[in-house]
Amino acid sequence: MDLRIFTEPQQGASYDTLLTVAKATEDLGFDAFFRSDHYLKMGDADGLPGPTDAWITLAGLARETKRIRLGTLMTAATFRLPGVLAIQVAQVDQMSGGRVELGLGAGWFEEEHQAYGIPFPKEKFPRLEEQLAIVTGLWATAPGDTFDFHGEHYDLTKSPALPKPAQDRIPVLIGGHGATRTPRLAARYADEFNLPFGSVEDSEKQFGRVRAAAQEAGRAADAITFSNALVACVGKDDREVAHRAAAIGREVDELKANGLAGTPAEVVDKIGRYAAVGSSRIYFQILDLDDLDHLELISAQVQSQLS
Repeated sequence: MDLRIFTEPQQGASYDTLLTVAKATEDLGFDAFFRSDHYLKMGDADGLPGPTDAWITLAGLARETKRIRLGTLMTAATFRLPGVLAIQVAQVDQMSGGRVELGLGAGWFEEEHQAYGIPFPKEKFPRLEEQLAIVTGLWATAPGDTFDFHGEHYDLTKSPALPKPAQDRIPVLIGGHGATRTPRLAARYADEFNLPFGSVEDSEKQFGRVRAAAQEAGRAADAITFSNALVACVGKDDREVAHRAAAIGREVDELKANGLAGTPAEVVDKIGRYAAVGSSRIYFQILDLDDLDHLELISAQVQSQLS
């Protein structure tokens, strides 16, 4: 079971804070540091000092870390043109020595688009599908050849398809709860399918849909890695769990029902239930980025039991 750290910087985090968490992620033996791709806070958080751009952040972290994988859950297709995104991600992959992964989604948070003047198209899923075709097509084009794409939303003619990533293939993550189009898209493009904030039962159903779509598309059953992203609130005892829940404005019972909350033993047991339905990778959503003791506890008493 791979354990990864997943952050939500739009809720309030500077680059220096993210760098501290990323270095702790590496030092404590976690597999990867991922971040959301949002420009506006959600809920009651103050969002200070303001948003940080996902790929600028990851570019910086690529030069400041040596081992951990780096990526997004999920980059919004509405934020970037696909040709530009392919260049950005390939460059960060080069800067990291081949440690980047791209999570790409359709985009959903209309208010952040309004706040920063980003167009919010009505038909987002077809754009996502074309973006996936373009980004992966550009990376796969042999050096010296050109890439063409003529779609409903994007048109590329004689692209040199440069630069190339350091990796032969940058892993692509697709996720979500959609019952039909999402599994079909994952079957075609995903190296990893991620179900965010879903129950064990929901995971079993959605993983089954993706496997079925993959088999229908002619892919091997084990060609796709299945993962979950879940909010984390781990404490050495009930008092510490309650303290960490209060720090992020959540209730313990709700966190235990919907996330990875409780003592290390409780969290290990729940991860085991996700593993039983096919999940092999867990993203711990860490909401209090100043609480590095939280990461140390998860490393020492959860990761140690699952490695």
